[in-house]
Amino acid sequence: MAFTLPDLPYAHDALADAGMSKETLEYHHDLHHNAYVTNGNKAIEGTEWDGKTLEEIIVGTYDANAVAQSGIFNNISQLWNHNQFWEMMGPGKSTMPSELEAALKDSFGSVDKFKEDFAAAGAGQFGSGWCWLVKDTDGELKVTKTENGVNPLCFGQTALLGCDVWEHSYYIDFRNARPKYLTNFMDNLVNWENVASRM
Repeated sequence: MAFTLPDLPYAHDALADAGMSKETLEYHHDLHHNAYVTNGNKAIEGTEWDGKTLEEIIVGTYDANAVAQSGIFNNISQLWNHNQFWEMMGPGKSTMPSELEAALKDSFGSVDKFKEDFAAAGAGQFGSGWCWLVKDTDGELKVTKTENGVNPLCFGQTALLGCDVWEHSYYIDFRNARPKYLTNFMDNLVNWENVASRM
């Protein structure tokens, strides 16, 4: 069964006051995300991956030794990444649940230190990619970054929070100011209840 583009969990203009414009969501969700759906479906059609879940395809097609990943991996992984991304954000100020706050303090020393590390990972990702808060295989919370469409599933980690640092995610609103985009993401866009629910 072919994958479909999920609806945004909010209106296209719902994040505008928080720094992500309607135009960005129209381009990013309706065009970029949809392209991963369309190209991913074409790539798996007639292959052993047809009928598998997104997660099975990602884990099964990731090659840690490859210089570049396959077209199947790139599109399906980016489809999964974006499915998570929209849910990890929300309109209105989100309050961080106490259990997440405690876990972040335990792992990073403070919530502010976690936010600094997360923004630094995103700003330091050379070229396209993502930065993540993950629950690692040892149960610890860690900040990571990945190139292109690679995500925590490839390493057996649980993605708690991810931020897209491909230029299409921020260029309309922030031009080339990726650090400013990341700070705004952390301060105004994250749905902390969603992050906590992934723990």
